Amino acid sequence: MNLWIRMLAVLLSVRGQPRVPVMHTTRICSRVWPNDLDVNRHVNNGRYLTLADLGRLDWFLRTGALAQARQQHAWPIVGDAIAKFRRDMKLFQRFTIESRMLGWDDKWAFLEHRFIREGRVIGIVGIRGLFRGRQGPLPPGEFIRALGGPSQSPALPDWVLDWYRGCEAISGLLRAEEAARPSNR
Repeated sequence: MNLWIRMLAVLLSVRGQPRVPVMHTTRICSRVWPNDLDVNRHVNNGRYLTLADLGRLDWFLRTGALAQARQQHAWPIVGDAIAKFRRDMKLFQRFTIESRMLGWDDKWAFLEHRFIREGRVIGIVGIRGLFRGRQGPLPPGEFIRALGGPSQSPALPDWVLDWYRGCEAISGLLRAEEAARPSNR
């Protein structure tokens, strides 16, 4: 199924639904369609990231995060993503994406998208992202509190902290490479 049709389905599914707490897990159900497949006839690794976008859209809408961001003239930005694939998904199989906030720091919020089929986790996509407004990134702690969330982040899982350190190391490396490169002006 075309991504735009899936996105429309997510948008329509939240109409009239009550808002959920920001630390709540949201769920969307879907099915594997032919355009999700790669040459090995299972869901393409890049498609998991696209499907996670749909889970995140549902989470943004259902928690009120997108409405809150729009009031502040901000848009969501994904800074980094990580994916783990445990089992493959094949044509026409049904699956559920469970999306939830794991926590945040001074700049980033961390969300997890679990792909579930027949009660088993078959893949996970983690993202670190932020809402960028006219004046720059919105502080995640303040943003979460404005949504009625806790004043402090839950402890982040060790895998998130390890991944975070890796992301920061790569960012530092890229900044150093850029600084050492002669200007093309």
